[in-house]
Amino acid sequence: MYDFSEPPRATVWEVGALCRAIADALQARFNPVTVRGEITGFSRASSGHCYFSIKDAQGQIRCAMFRRAAMQLDFSPRDGELVELRGKLGVYEQRGDLQLIVDSLQRAGQGAWFEQFLRLKAQLQAEGLFDAERKRRLPAMPRGIGLITSLGAAALHDVVTALRRRVPHIPVVLVPALVQGATAPQSLRDALSQLYRMAGPGAQPSGPQIDVILLVRGGGSIEDLWAFNDEQLARLIVQSPVPLISGVGHETDFTIADFCADLRAPTPTAAAELVSLPRDSWLAELGQGAHRLQAAAQRHLDRQQQRLDHATQRLGRPSGQLGRNQLQLARSAQRLRHAMQLRLQRQQHIQQQLARQIPQGLQRGLEAQQRRLERSALRLELLDPRHALQRGYALLTDAKGQAVTRVAQARPGDALRASLSDGDIDLTVSHPRLL
Repeated sequence: MYDFSEPPRATVWEVGALCRAIADALQARFNPVTVRGEITGFSRASSGHCYFSIKDAQGQIRCAMFRRAAMQLDFSPRDGELVELRGKLGVYEQRGDLQLIVDSLQRAGQGAWFEQFLRLKAQLQAEGLFDAERKRRLPAMPRGIGLITSLGAAALHDVVTALRRRVPHIPVVLVPALVQGATAPQSLRDALSQLYRMAGPGAQPSGPQIDVILLVRGGGSIEDLWAFNDEQLARLIVQSPVPLISGVGHETDFTIADFCADLRAPTPTAAAELVSLPRDSWLAELGQGAHRLQAAAQRHLDRQQQRLDHATQRLGRPSGQLGRNQLQLARSAQRLRHAMQLRLQRQQHIQQQLARQIPQGLQRGLEAQQRRLERSALRLELLDPRHALQRGYALLTDAKGQAVTRVAQARPGDALRASLSDGDIDLTVSHPRLL
């Protein structure tokens, strides 16, 4: 017989048994269930299973979509999309979490965040902020790089590492800013305004001249990247005095800043690589230019030497032609010196601009070419026929103006003319003698 004087005993549950009981109650009360909400935290595991949460303004439920159901999707779910899903409520017993096992998933709209993004994108595009005609080319060799990101972001480490590896000689000006949260848009705008005062042809910076700006942060959900969809930030980006690269998120992430920037990079590291052609490439190009200059100088010297050879072969009676040939040789030498001086001046200008990048071996080669040019000019001077005549030699010609170089060409009584350094002497042969 039951003793009503004793209070009833409460049921003591095992944890696992309670979870199963709750799951059975959910199964009997709700399943199957259809839910409408916005995707957040979507990820796809290597197994093919998908994990995410579905939320609205009042609540949030964790969801799992196994590989067999995920293979039936006809679109790639993204954070911020409004969807309708059908599945079964249950309890994940290992954690005691409420979980919705999704059997099917379809779009129900673009989601509040995404719809706002599309409205702003359409508005700014209609105003021409995304027009390709206003996009500028990146500088081949910037004098300085402006960088805006968070001090605590992994993107900062990635960008700085890439720039130090590829262009350690180019200064980088970092202006830190918040990249997430309610105050992030204003922080980004302030950082851009600060860099604008250091950039462009009319700027008078206290530090290095900024020729390009990088606006970067790592990946995240649409909520995480929302600061880069700010309308005022977009309008400020298009006012940049120098080319601006947006490297926000991962390759599949797009923000309004990406469309307004002069160039979008898929990742922060890619943004750094776009403005940092490796130093070795510039040195190789400089070496090739020096080699072409050296070859051109050598060809010019060869042509001038050939002209000199032809002039020597055509040299006849020096009394009349000698002055003209001397003048022509002097002019040729002067033009050669002038041409080589111009080439050397251009090369010296290039050296002054890129002095830190020119190998010492190339500098020694240029100096050797200059010494070779000076020796060539000296040889030109030595070929002047007047030098031989000034040392006491004479040029003998007969009555026909032919050069007399052997005793056998002269007979007693022949009239000859001796050309000296300062004039001619008429002679008569008396007794030719052989050595």
